[in-house]
Amino acid sequence: KAGAVFVATGVGLWYYFQSEKEKVRERKRMETAAARVGRPKIGGPFLLTDQDGKPFSDKDLLGKWSMVYFGFTNCPDICPEELDKMTVVVDGVSASHKVDILPVFITCDPARDDVNAVKTYVKDFHPSLVGLTGSYDDVKKTCKAYRVYFSTPPNTKPGDDYLVDHSIFFYLMDPNGKFVDAFGRSMGAEDVTNKVRGYLDEWREFGGKGSW
Repeated sequence: KAGAVFVATGVGLWYYFQSEKEKVRERKRMETAAARVGRPKIGGPFLLTDQDGKPFSDKDLLGKWSMVYFGFTNCPDICPEELDKMTVVVDGVSASHKVDILPVFITCDPARDDVNAVKTYVKDFHPSLVGLTGSYDDVKKTCKAYRVYFSTPPNTKPGDDYLVDHSIFFYLMDPNGKFVDAFGRSMGAEDVTNKVRGYLDEWREFGGKGSW
C-alpha cells in the first residue's frame, strides 16, 4: 500500500509540474505573440478636472483597474447606452471577482461640458463614475493620448445646439496604467464582462502581470 501511495503521489507531482511548465510555456507564447503583433500605445499623462472641481490625472488611475469612455453630456443615445453597458460590466466583474473597476467618463465637448454639467450627467450612471472635463487643449491632448477622434462644428459656443462626432469605445486599463483592450458598440455587456474576467484571471495567475 505504501508503495502504491508513493507511486500515486509521484504521478500526481509529475502532472502538477508538467501543468506548471505548460503554463510557463503558454505565458511565453503569449508574450512572443504580443511582441510580434504589437499593441497600440494608448493612454498616458493627462490632467483634467473631476465633477467636484478637483484635479484628476492619469496618476489617479494607478493601483486600480479602470474603464475610460469619451463622450459628451448632450449625446442623445449612444453615450448613455455605452455608459449603461459599462455599468453592467463593472458590477458584473465586481460580483464575480471582487474587484472594483473605476469607471471614468471624459467629455470631448468641453465648450458645453463644464464641471456642473458633468456632475449632473454622471449622477445618472454608476455611483462610482468619475466625470472629467477641462480646457479644450487639455481635453484634446487627453483624446490624442487615448487615440480618440472627435470633431465639433467650428466656432461653437456654450449655448449652441450641436452634436459631437467621436470614437465610440471604452478602454480597459490595468493597475499599472497600461492599456489592455478596447470595446466598441458591437460588443454586448455579457461579452465584454467575460473578456474582462479573462484578463483579471490572467493578471492573478501571473502575479500582477498580463500579456498586453
